Amino acid sequence: MTVVDLAALGESFTRDPYPVYARLRDQGPVHHIRMPEGAEAWLVVGYEAGRAALTDPRLTKEWSRAAPALRLGAVSAGRHMLRADPPDHTRLRKLVAREFTPRRVEQLAPRVQKTTDELVEAMLAAPDGRVDLVEALSFPLPISVICDLLGVPDLDRGAFRNWSNEALGAIDPDRREAAAAAMMGYLTTLVDDKRHHLGDDLLSALIHGQDEDGDSLSPEELLGMAWLLLVAGHETTVNLISNGVLALLTHPEQLAALRADPGLMEGAVEEMLRYDSPVETPTYRFTTEPVTIGGTTVPGGGELVLVALADANRDPGRFPAPDRFDITRDARGHVAFGHGIHYCLGAPLARLEARIAIGTLLRRCGGLALDIHPAAITWRTGMLIRGPHSLPVRVTP
Repeated sequence: MTVVDLAALGESFTRDPYPVYARLRDQGPVHHIRMPEGAEAWLVVGYEAGRAALTDPRLTKEWSRAAPALRLGAVSAGRHMLRADPPDHTRLRKLVAREFTPRRVEQLAPRVQKTTDELVEAMLAAPDGRVDLVEALSFPLPISVICDLLGVPDLDRGAFRNWSNEALGAIDPDRREAAAAAMMGYLTTLVDDKRHHLGDDLLSALIHGQDEDGDSLSPEELLGMAWLLLVAGHETTVNLISNGVLALLTHPEQLAALRADPGLMEGAVEEMLRYDSPVETPTYRFTTEPVTIGGTTVPGGGELVLVALADANRDPGRFPAPDRFDITRDARGHVAFGHGIHYCLGAPLARLEARIAIGTLLRRCGGLALDIHPAAITWRTGMLIRGPHSLPVRVTP
């Protein structure tokens, strides 16, 4: 099978991957590709094929099963749920889920609202009302909330953001690994410090918590969970807010409809997730045996398999007129947060933050407009995270 070189498409693919995915989907559900990051992989496109692959037990999340020829360096610290299969995954998720409860998330709503109000107030005070939405709201809100939830108020947010961006999106593998190593060292110190300063927070609960069988997280697992909760706990929401606001500002009729009826916000957030998913492809899966998808057999032996969540959410077989942004659409069933046992544990928190952030922005800012031509926006590189590096906007009361 011919290798489709996505790396050769450069900036055009990074800016708008959807037409490329659609052309591939028209040819079949699985393709041998070269990623922008350089490694070769098997890309699954389409809604049904994507959902099936996300739950296929022959595709493992264990990096130890990856083919050596891939020469992949793990970007995360420690061991966590996105690098484990059952029964290990079941155990790890259970230990976190018992602390990361819907009640704990709902209790964060006043904190999310207060932080959002302060950030929007600062935006409105900016000279000429010109701000970068990513710097002013999309990043500081979720990182503040997840730090508050975990109990790490002194996080060096600037450094952490740079490490996260590099570890998840840098094309150069040396830069990815250097960022991951720096983050691991930082988190090791952070977790060690927290052991001596336990409080009423999620990280403290994970450190001294046990389930009914007396099971608890090992030091390596605790480090992995801290990494996962901090990185996944802000990255998805950063790009959900940025991509969602961009979609509204480039579809003024949808923006007007949402302003006219704020009751549409819940469905609008689901459409934002479907239309421009913050996670383009989920974390890696590897074959444990040959897997046939749509008549094409992906070899066993640790081949890398990527599921194009972004394309599954634009499949016309599941979502009519998928390239149209329509906040009144029933977007339920999208796979922006994944599907199956690895469905995002933090989805309720991301939705809560997006509803409050975007709702407050529209309520407080009667004037809200892009301060850059959409074609000039630069996007995060790599195939994992989808979102703009920055999003210049103008705001007025």
